Amino acid sequence: MNEIAHQKDVAQRVIKTLQKGGYVALYAGGCVRDELLGRIPKDYDIATDAYPEEVEALFPKTIPIGKAFGVVAVVDGKETVEVATFREEIGTLDGRHPETIIFSAAKEDALRRDFTINGMFYDPEKDQLHDYVHGQRDLDRKLISAIGNPEERFEEDHLRMLRAIRFAHILGFSLDPNTEAAIIKMAHLITNISAERIESELTRMLTDSIKPGDALKHLHKVGLLKFMLPEIVAMVGQEQPPQFHPEGDVFEHTCLMLNLMGQSTLENNNAFNARERAYTILLHDVGKPPTASMGPGTDGEQRIRFDGHASVGADMTDTILTRLKFPNKEKSHIVDSIRGHMRFMDVQKMRPSTLRKLIGAETFDLEMELHRLDCLGSHAMLDNYSFVQNYQEEMAGEPMLPEPWINGHDLMKIGIQEGRQIGAILKEAYDAQMENRFASGEELMSWIKSQHTNDV
Repeated sequence: MNEIAHQKDVAQRVIKTLQKGGYVALYAGGCVRDELLGRIPKDYDIATDAYPEEVEALFPKTIPIGKAFGVVAVVDGKETVEVATFREEIGTLDGRHPETIIFSAAKEDALRRDFTINGMFYDPEKDQLHDYVHGQRDLDRKLISAIGNPEERFEEDHLRMLRAIRFAHILGFSLDPNTEAAIIKMAHLITNISAERIESELTRMLTDSIKPGDALKHLHKVGLLKFMLPEIVAMVGQEQPPQFHPEGDVFEHTCLMLNLMGQSTLENNNAFNARERAYTILLHDVGKPPTASMGPGTDGEQRIRFDGHASVGADMTDTILTRLKFPNKEKSHIVDSIRGHMRFMDVQKMRPSTLRKLIGAETFDLEMELHRLDCLGSHAMLDNYSFVQNYQEEMAGEPMLPEPWINGHDLMKIGIQEGRQIGAILKEAYDAQMENRFASGEELMSWIKSQHTNDV
């Protein structure tokens, strides 16, 4: 039995126990929506009229994870299921937390939730749907619609504006016009939300949407993007040389790549996670607007140039991801991949040692995928991509970055003094080794002696 199926069994047992105790107990929110859509829920939440203390009394092991809000986790073996008391929420303190909580009944609880498709309850014992907000209707209409007054829902929690866009693009739904109008009016309030919460929603949007690029365009359309990532908005209208980018401006190029990413069937994600890939693509050309200028191309004709955009973009990406509180390791992978993403232009001219270092780098798989999508999202020429793939196949029988034959101690033994010279000689020796210029470490050392010990 898989993990989610096991959690469903645990959740159903919790509901049975609550109902036998004389309480109302129902599946709530996202799991109901997903079951009705034929999707596999990520988890199962339960809503009940039992108070937290009454829930705790019914089960041998619980965790008061949000008792002030009526939320208790019931622990069953390795599984935990959240059980929340039906409640109303009155007022808002900070665009996220309510001023007052009042325990209530199912209908009142439904009315305080965000969107109609998330406001339904289901009784698995009676096979009965409880829908006080027309959620089933909006599922059938494929519509994301706020419950009640959209402005009131977004005032209660400003992050709901971002969630509305995410749900629309993950499910392939439309956004209710009144709900969208409220987002446009209130978009500036997203600046009151913490960077961590924004990053979490944005990441899920970029990694789970059917077409992440369309989701990004929607964020721009409703005005949220300029308050979250103004550096991305600067890409809009930034023209590119049509011979390399027939698809359009930098923003259009980026959105096209994100859509291609969403349709990708590659299975090489073991070397990088979905978040790293999404943000590498999102930000890979963020350095183009500030570096745009007119200058001669290879044919001597004047065209738009973006000299140094990879380096500038890497520095900007570091700033953006720091602002979004990214983990340092992931941030480093993304920044390094963006800084080096133009190197693929020269792979067919590279010395073997340089190419092997590129392929052997920790971020290579991420850079390779970025290059593939960069080509498909512009001129569609994959000759460099194919060249690298073929080279990898040719080298499959040996390590791309072998253990060096020569180290610093070896050089010092032949009289070379410690310092910068040792580093330069070691690099030279390692390049020679990877280019198969010598058959053994002994031959390589003899060559080093002939080249570098005359002046010692």
